[in-house]
Amino acid sequence: MPLSDDSEFRDHIAQALAGLPGVQAVALGGSRAAGTHRPDSDWDFALYYRHRFDPADLRALGWPGEVFDIGAWGGGVFNGGAWLTVEGRHVDVHYRDLDDVEYRIAEAAKGRFDVEHLAFHRAGVPTYIVAAELAGAEVLRGDLPRPRYPDELARLAPRRWWQAAQLELAYARTAYAERGQLAPTVGAVATAAAQCAHAVMAARRRWVTNEKRLLEAAGLRHIDEVCAHLDSEPPTLMAAVDAAAELLGRAVEEAVDA
Repeated sequence: MPLSDDSEFRDHIAQALAGLPGVQAVALGGSRAAGTHRPDSDWDFALYYRHRFDPADLRALGWPGEVFDIGAWGGGVFNGGAWLTVEGRHVDVHYRDLDDVEYRIAEAAKGRFDVEHLAFHRAGVPTYIVAAELAGAEVLRGDLPRPRYPDELARLAPRRWWQAAQLELAYARTAYAERGQLAPTVGAVATAAAQCAHAVMAARRRWVTNEKRLLEAAGLRHIDEVCAHLDSEPPTLMAAVDAAAELLGRAVEEAVDA
């Protein structure tokens, strides 16, 4: 029987995922958990397992789509998942190793984190993202921690993100802008803007789970103006990098001092 009601659909998926071997808890994330979704928004679920999870058990549920092996998304905190269609709805499932999640939460409490490469993330993904997910998730099955933003992370992360952005811009100026290379220069500015947005959000003690609206949330959308009318002339590109450095540096300074 089709599940037309959203709450019935949510509970149906949660119950199925929670019944898989090794799964300790299931949470709903993304716009559905935040209440900002549209009728056609995806459903983002995370299954939390301890010690062992076999994606073959998820495939055995028979839902159409693609189920990836553990580590297929590059390893690290994003260690795999599935893109599925259930009852005509798009469902994303993320695998979360509870041992790793607990370690990353403990590291974040000390102000420590790694930045991992991940598709669709210009700045990379900070490993405290697993804490950010839990802070905003709706726990549907099992028990999960609900981390508050750590004092040490708010103190140390802005500096680290800003230093990374400074290096990005400095390299872009000499390696790309001075040589009239438009695309790499713009790419470097975009990366630095995302890094600075992370810095601003950390200073404000606000969790980040993706980059979709990161620049808007950090008040940095006007970085677009720096790149709006560029050409391949070195003076133009160097001026753009300098303008980006000033704009972004001021934003980070204001957020840290607030």
